[in-house]
Amino acid sequence: MAVHILVVEDEDKLARSLQLELEFEGYQVSVSYNGREAFEMIQTNQYQLILLDIMLPGLSGIEVLRRIRAIGNQTPVILLTARDGTIDKVSGLDLGASDYVTKPFEIEELLARIRLQIRLTNDQAHRSKKLTIGELIIDQDQYKVYWQGKAIELTKREFDLLYYLALNQGNVLHREQLLNEVWGFNYVGETNVVDVYVRYLRQKLTYELIQTVRGVGYKLRVNHHDT
Repeated sequence: MAVHILVVEDEDKLARSLQLELEFEGYQVSVSYNGREAFEMIQTNQYQLILLDIMLPGLSGIEVLRRIRAIGNQTPVILLTARDGTIDKVSGLDLGASDYVTKPFEIEELLARIRLQIRLTNDQAHRSKKLTIGELIIDQDQYKVYWQGKAIELTKREFDLLYYLALNQGNVLHREQLLNEVWGFNYVGETNVVDVYVRYLRQKLTYELIQTVRGVGYKLRVNHHDT
């Protein structure tokens, strides 16, 4: 069965071009030209990936993203933005966007990012859906984390980082490895983003859970006596 992609883009020429390119690559493609219609389509159809323009009539792309995550829909979303500023990109990533591209973009770059998200989704489908490490429980099916019996609210990016650390518990992971696996090989942004999100996790869980290995990266401790 072909991967079904929803393209949400109000520029008719770009939307049609994307549809043709994606269909040529073998994807099934649906198109929406405004945010309200897109949100309704997402509620009633199942897509494997969403290409979501930020500047949309009806509802902005950021608001569409917020609403679909609020109803528990975890379909990978790649944001399309004409803005060079970081505010919309950061807002989108914090709300659970998987990636973004800035217009104008090369179609080959977008196709590579799409392939990466599909590969990550397929890889995750084959992993164990629940991990238990001491007092930490990570339920990937529900996108929920429990620490010492209490539910902890995490953003999608925080969850993905914690989950990847947990999959490699006890192993030292280089910052570059974490950046590539969690943010994607084509991530363009602040180089200290891994450190920032580790700090977020420590604030929400406990500092001792994630150990810093100076000059290298981080590891999730199996127990607090790990060194």
